[in-house]
Amino acid sequence: MAQFVPNQPVTQPDASVSVDVTPNSPLPMGVNRFQLVVVDDAGNESDPVILEVIVRDTERPTAVLDMVDERGGRIDPVVSFGQTFILSGARSSDVAPGKVAEYRFTLIDPR
Repeated sequence: MAQFVPNQPVTQPDASVSVDVTPNSPLPMGVNRFQLVVVDDAGNESDPVILEVIVRDTERPTAVLDMVDERGGRIDPVVSFGQTFILSGARSSDVAPGKVAEYRFTLIDPR
């Protein structure tokens, strides 16, 4: 059982950890990213791996945005300068019997 605080690792010898949430400290709705780095007995650290966990709203639709290849497989959102890529909102959903009827993609001005 662990309370996760953003950007503070939970370090333990066990391979599994319970992400405990309370009504006062829930995970926000939408995509939440968790990182894992493992360390061997010689002190060598692995490269980090990221898992995205989607917390779905129980009343409103939940938007999920991915970058996908030509076959629809999710890929890491990293591209070379000048490279075309595909965005997908296919994992977005609404609470049944509702259905997502429209997807609005927007490039946000970085200024």
